[in-house]
Amino acid sequence: MNRSGANAQSASITHSEAPARLAGIQSAIEQACRDANRAREAVTLIAVSKTFGAEEIWPVIATGQRVFGENRVQESQAKWPELRARQAGLELHLIGPLQSNKAADAVALFDVIHTVDRPKIAYALAEEMSRQGRRLPVFIQVNTGAEPQKAGILPEAADAFIAECRDKAGLDVRGLMCIPPAEDVPAPHFALLAEIARRNDLPGLSMGMSADFEVAIHQGATHVRVGSALFGSRPRPA
Repeated sequence: MNRSGANAQSASITHSEAPARLAGIQSAIEQACRDANRAREAVTLIAVSKTFGAEEIWPVIATGQRVFGENRVQESQAKWPELRARQAGLELHLIGPLQSNKAADAVALFDVIHTVDRPKIAYALAEEMSRQGRRLPVFIQVNTGAEPQKAGILPEAADAFIAECRDKAGLDVRGLMCIPPAEDVPAPHFALLAEIARRNDLPGLSMGMSADFEVAIHQGATHVRVGSALFGSRPRPA
């Protein structure tokens, strides 16, 4: 799938089309898994529902999707308790940057955290998990493009940080996450993330979004984060 083409296509999708769009995305994931000689069960679709309200998310839940991703703790607190009251078995992943002062709320609300990117966050999460009696799986975010404006540990520092999160903070590190630079071909970034995961014996790879999830699956993604191709263009912030 062409990156710019997928983005242009998403602008025309209306929220009422989400259930049909979900079926199309699932079909594309199945085909990518077949092409890569991988089991479909090896890839989890995370429906990225950031900026959309509960009434826009519900049709996707009603269609059968159970795993969702959100960027902001406060926004998630405003809509997910209602949705979880309506539907059991929903799984919520934090895929956006986390501030240490939101660690308690994040541990209480989310089931998986994909954006551990510095020691302060690692230890804040470990402390809150101990206090709340929850042991959440986490992914470490790697800034594969070394972009100064983007969160994530640099690739050359990843091995040491993974060890610190595991051995000192005591986190349940399940894998790595990345967001390649928008202007770059994504495959080399996905390959780099996969290599870091391989040498650290990490099974999870959270990589690939609406425009490039098929490429990510070919590179070993276990979690793909798809938003605009499912829900359509995002509302402008108020």
